[in-house]
Amino acid sequence: MGSRNRILLKHVSILLVFFLSLSCCSTSETLTPSLLNLVVSNTTLLHRNFTALSEFRMINRRILSDCSASNPSLKVNVLSNSTLSDEEFVTVTVTGVSNPSDGDWVAMISPSNSDVKSCVLNELFYLQTGDTAKLPLLCHYPVKAQYMKNDPNYLSCKNKECKKYQDGKCVISTCSGSIQFHVINIRSDIEFVFFSGGFLKPCLVGRSTPVSFANPKRPLYGHLSSIDSTGESMRLTWVSGDKEPQQIQYGNGEAVTSTVTTFSQADMCSSALPSPAKDFGWHDPGYIHSALMTGLKPSSPFSYKYGSDSVGWSNQIQFSTPPAGGSDELRFIAFGDMGKTPLDASKEHYIQPGALSVIKAIAKDVNSNKVNSVFHIGDISYATGFLAEWDFFLHLINPVASRVSYMTAIGNHERDYVDSGSVYITPDSGGECGVPYETYFPMPTSAKDKPWYSIEQGSVHFTVISTEHDWSENSEQYAWMKKDMASVNRQKTPWLIFMGHRPMYTSHPGLFSSENKFNEAVEPLLFQNKVDLALFGHVHNYERTCSVFQHKCKAMPTKDKNGVDTYDGRNYSAPVHVVIGMAGFTLDNFSSNAESWSLKRITEFGYLRSHATTKDLSLEVSAYLVVFYSHSLP
Repeated sequence: MGSRNRILLKHVSILLVFFLSLSCCSTSETLTPSLLNLVVSNTTLLHRNFTALSEFRMINRRILSDCSASNPSLKVNVLSNSTLSDEEFVTVTVTGVSNPSDGDWVAMISPSNSDVKSCVLNELFYLQTGDTAKLPLLCHYPVKAQYMKNDPNYLSCKNKECKKYQDGKCVISTCSGSIQFHVINIRSDIEFVFFSGGFLKPCLVGRSTPVSFANPKRPLYGHLSSIDSTGESMRLTWVSGDKEPQQIQYGNGEAVTSTVTTFSQADMCSSALPSPAKDFGWHDPGYIHSALMTGLKPSSPFSYKYGSDSVGWSNQIQFSTPPAGGSDELRFIAFGDMGKTPLDASKEHYIQPGALSVIKAIAKDVNSNKVNSVFHIGDISYATGFLAEWDFFLHLINPVASRVSYMTAIGNHERDYVDSGSVYITPDSGGECGVPYETYFPMPTSAKDKPWYSIEQGSVHFTVISTEHDWSENSEQYAWMKKDMASVNRQKTPWLIFMGHRPMYTSHPGLFSSENKFNEAVEPLLFQNKVDLALFGHVHNYERTCSVFQHKCKAMPTKDKNGVDTYDGRNYSAPVHVVIGMAGFTLDNFSSNAESWSLKRITEFGYLRSHATTKDLSLEVSAYLVVFYSHSLP
């Protein structure tokens, strides 16, 4: 312990690239008062906090009208090749519109054989989403949607077509417009459906001919993870429409065959009221392949490709193994609460506005060979029961996760659901209950639904836990934490970093009482085992503490001439806690009355970059598209 010097933390101004708020709405059609309605009368308010309801998110619970007679000439055309590539921007053109309106919109439906007529189901099924409309609109939720007014010429009807002439003059004309959708390979056919009436009073007018992907079995979205602390083995996980085993070909002629798995609607959590994952949010995930590359060298570059001759191969990809535990140097990135941002002007059920800019900045670091590994600590995709959005997330992170070890921790939006065994009984996972997360991101855990593990890279021992599973003193996870942290060889890995999703310290108001209990139960373990740094997400901002224990500062950092805070670890005092949930989700504000333990608060998008040696651990809050360098002591 005495050989450790200090942690350096530098805070740099983060560029706020853009900020979008999810619009909220109230329902216009409600159930008649009843005992059940009294029980769930506050569900809209409750779930708004957890699921950020938007007008688009609630179209499943709208009664559908038929407006096709009002536009008899209407056609929806998809300007693309006869089949879709794995990624492209598709132009959807709507012609024959009698009276263009602000409320005209187009939904992207997949699979194309989904029922887009009124889905006569019990309206009570949807109360758990926080909405009390009478009937759903669609049996299958649209992947995304856009208003036609995104075409600047649409409302003014600059593109006219005459439908009827009289005495040489046009007496009936219609209008047209075009919008672009970003489409990725989600393996099933896609259909574009035109509605009038906006998201609140949708009226079906017309639909396109279904379009399919050229190769729905294509191997895609490969992402790497570490399985141990040696740096000699790397797991690759990818998605395909093919259930037959495929291969990774890597290094100098090495090859390994994949194991194949998937999950179904039956695997999703639900209750008396079916969850989105089990009902209208379901989308077939295809098949998830995973294989292990072995015989590698730590801190070394390699290349690989994955797939098969029958369904195709990925491009050749360069990646680098992380340093072995016990070596000197590690550069890692950490963040929480990323999700995904659409690359077009679409609405989705859940949008994280900063995710695109953050992942682009991280990719720049990776491409500059400045990153050995990434840690994403909870709230991964925010699919929350709308399964097609996992594909969009995996597509988004692919430039990073295919090149360096991408390690994860589980969050509330992956795991929590009523009666699922979660510590918190919110519906935050939309019925996923950790199944898609653990399938897409296999971590080096001991068993299924025990998503806690530790790993060593360079001079750091990482203890990664689940704040959503039981952490009380009599729990299995508590016993594991205690044993894991007590077993760390501080001569080999002098730095001990603790990671989980929900924070112990935050200036954002509104914590659950269970979160205070988490602090009471687990914080003593951190103190007893001399944890240097505790990283958390969940709250969507950046906040750093003093060396704190039981809400009291045990030591304060000093500042050098450049304003860098320096924590002297030669005489250990207490852990430093850092909230890093600012990687994508709409940002949270701070309380106006900050506690004395809160030293730095930033409400801007970004992520944490760290450089660890055996003597120094430096941290930076990175800015978009700007390269910062780590700092070390002379």
